[in-house]
Amino acid sequence: MSINPNIAEVASLLAEPSRATILTSLMDGRFHTASELALMTGITPQTASFHLSKLIEGRLINFEKHGRHRYYELANQDIASILESFLTLSSPPEVRSLRQSSQVQSLREARTCYDHLAGKLGVDLTDAMLANQYITTGETEFIVTAKGEVFFAHFGLDLYMLKRKRRAFSHACLDWSERRHHLAGALGQGLMHQLFDLGWIVRVPSIRAVQVTEQGAQGFKNVFDL
Repeated sequence: MSINPNIAEVASLLAEPSRATILTSLMDGRFHTASELALMTGITPQTASFHLSKLIEGRLINFEKHGRHRYYELANQDIASILESFLTLSSPPEVRSLRQSSQVQSLREARTCYDHLAGKLGVDLTDAMLANQYITTGETEFIVTAKGEVFFAHFGLDLYMLKRKRRAFSHACLDWSERRHHLAGALGQGLMHQLFDLGWIVRVPSIRAVQVTEQGAQGFKNVFDL
């Protein structure tokens, strides 16, 4: 008998296609109802509820109950990081329609990776901050420079409060579509929220893609040289 944790139990949860789709859908970092996740996955609400129960038992997701409804989310950032690693190893989806092709392209261009920005935009933004010497590359994280501290403060981020969060501050996350690193951690989260607050990016309905607004295109050009 093995004395190690049961990896097969977790792997079996991820191996079921509908459960895998539910988990990747929750990587937008928001709460969703069973009905919403059923629609995203292409299954009935009853089937979605069955899979959600299994994922809760496996401690991969959490839920909050408000009135008659349950709202589901990923259990934590560690689960999101594991899923992103699996996406990096996975083969691209088989595109069967023009709509699916458009959605895949949107995800590759810009998307949320749980609570930070990913895709080409996330990688390009990270590269721009490296080029402007706001951050430098460490072993597994990005390091904010003195110049970067001034920049982020002017951009509206409170680095002191972000560093106090009980999580990695500026983790380097491997992007599954670009195969390069983008900024994650508390700093990545704070930066993405600020971009939403400024109206530079907006969410694309039904998928975890984001879209750059006209104001955002000008802002990225003026502030980050993108």
